[in-house]
Amino acid sequence: MKLKLISLAASLLIFLSSFSQTFNIGIKGGASINKIDGSSFKDEFTYGYHLGGFATIGLSKKFAIQPEVLFNQFKTDTSSNFSSIYHFNNVSHIKLNYLSIPILLNYNVSNILALQAGPQFGILLDQNKNLLQNGQDAFKSGDFSMLGGLQLKLLKFRVYGRYAIGLSDINNITNSDKWKSQSFQLGVGLSL
Repeated sequence: MKLKLISLAASLLIFLSSFSQTFNIGIKGGASINKIDGSSFKDEFTYGYHLGGFATIGLSKKFAIQPEVLFNQFKTDTSSNFSSIYHFNNVSHIKLNYLSIPILLNYNVSNILALQAGPQFGILLDQNKNLLQNGQDAFKSGDFSMLGGLQLKLLKFRVYGRYAIGLSDINNITNSDKWKSQSFQLGVGLSL
């Protein structure tokens, strides 16, 4: 499943770049400010990071597609309710690592400012193994989110800020408590 999604993204990138007016690739990274909504988690944001690459495929003077591949670290803390709901002891900090694939539509407001929006597909690469002892994963292997934000283009540099809201329930233990992700990403990129 993971390999199929990566292959599909690569095929789409090659297809779109063959019809584009402009094509750029680059690297990017920055801070991720994350939270999981649900009664099992503290209602506060925690810090992680993201690193990866992007491509910008110009469709016209105003529009471009920007697919990305990012390693995204997601940290969160459980609330005091977590142990009583799921009967796990000593679970307070959770760290998740995702391979995130956003596919953004850029609307160029000016030569330096672009509005961005689009879906993001997340593939869970790793999670705390001490959360469940019976071999079951507490979190689903995928997450689907929608992104919105701004990007400034300054010569070859990119400065961006965006908000991601999770649309899928990532709780793989029960259906009684919905877990949905939220994230703010702030970062810089360099077009190569």
